[in-house]
Amino acid sequence: MIKKTLAALSLLLFTGVAGAQEKNAVFEKPKFGGYFIGQYQYSDQEDNESNTFNFRYLRLYASGRIMKDFFWKIQGQANGQTSTLGKSPRIVDVFAEWQKYDFLRIKVGQFKNPFTFENPIHPITQGFMGYGQIVSKLAGMGDRSGQHASNGRDIGIQLQGDFLKNSNGRNLVHYQIGVFNGSGINTKDVDNQKNLIGGVWVMPVKGMRIGAFGWTGSYARKGTWTDEEGVNHNGVRSLNQNRYAFSAEYITDDWTFRSEYVHSTGKAFAKKDEGNGEAKDLTINESIGDKADGFYALCIAPVIKNKLHAKVRYDLYRKAAEWNTSRTQYEVGVDYMVNKYLQFNLEYALINDRSLAEHNYNFVEAAMSVKF
Repeated sequence: MIKKTLAALSLLLFTGVAGAQEKNAVFEKPKFGGYFIGQYQYSDQEDNESNTFNFRYLRLYASGRIMKDFFWKIQGQANGQTSTLGKSPRIVDVFAEWQKYDFLRIKVGQFKNPFTFENPIHPITQGFMGYGQIVSKLAGMGDRSGQHASNGRDIGIQLQGDFLKNSNGRNLVHYQIGVFNGSGINTKDVDNQKNLIGGVWVMPVKGMRIGAFGWTGSYARKGTWTDEEGVNHNGVRSLNQNRYAFSAEYITDDWTFRSEYVHSTGKAFAKKDEGNGEAKDLTINESIGDKADGFYALCIAPVIKNKLHAKVRYDLYRKAAEWNTSRTQYEVGVDYMVNKYLQFNLEYALINDRSLAEHNYNFVEAAMSVKF
C-alpha cells in the first residue's frame, strides 16, 4: 500500500518537471522534498477509549521558479487509507505566484485560506499535536460547516504584500485578500458564489505580529432536503458563512507566544461530506445553531536553544458559542529536535468536553516527524 501510494504521488508531482535543466534560463531546476508524521495516541474517553499507532500523513512536493519572478508549487498528500476524498491520496497545493514586488504578489491556484496566523504554519513547526480547534473548525480543515477535509485550503486568486518600511528596511504592514470557490480542495464552486477572505497585520517590533481577519461567503451542496414546512427540495442549498479573527504572535530568541480568537456565524450541514460520490444530505444541524467561537493561547519555551522545547497551550472551542457546548484542552508537552530532518514530540492534554456525560478525559500523543 505505501509503495503504491509513494509511486502515485511521485508520478503526480514530478510529471512534466523532471526534465527541467539548471541551465535553462526560463525554468530553474525544481526542488523536491517532503515529510511524514507518525503518531502513537492514547485516550481514556468514556465509551470511546483509544490506544493506537497512527499514520497522520505523508506529503511530497515539487517547487521552483519561472523567469525568477514566478514561484510555483505542487504538493500531494496521502493518509492511512484511501476510501474517501478527505483521506485518500490527493493534491493539497497547486499554485503559481508572481513575486516581482514586495508590496504586490498575485497567487493563483489551490492554496491556504488567508485566515488566521496559524492556518499557513507548517504542521511540524506549528508546535503541537494539532492545530488549534478554532483553526481546525473555522479555517477550512475539518470545517464546522460540514465541508470535506480540505487542509485549510481552497481554489482561488489572492493578492498580498508588505509595505511601509522602517529605518532598518523592515516592512511594518502586511495585507492579503483573496476570492475563493468556497467548496474546499479539488472541487468546483457549487453555488457559483465566491468567498472573500482577507487579513491585515502590523509588525511594530521584529518578531511581533498583531492582526485581524475577515471571511464572508457561503458553503453549498447539491442534493435533497426537507424544509421547515415539510416541503421536499432537490437542488443546491447554500449556507452563509461569516467569520472574523483577531491574532497576536511574538517570536524571539527561540521563544514563541501566539494567541487567536475566531468567531463564526452561519449554519452547518448535519452530515460531513466524505466525498465518496454518494448523494449529499442537505439536512441542517439545528443542534449547534448558527454561531461558534473559540480562543487559544500558547507558549513554546527553549530548554536547550534550537534543540529542546517545553510548551503549554490553552485551547477552547464552543461549537454553538455557548459554554454548555465548550470543549477545552489544557496541554503540556516537549519536543526534541535531533536535527533539521528529525523531531520527536510528546504531549499530554486534559480535555473537558461539556457535551459529554463524563466531561473530563486524558489524551496522550507521541509523534515522530521526518523531513527529506
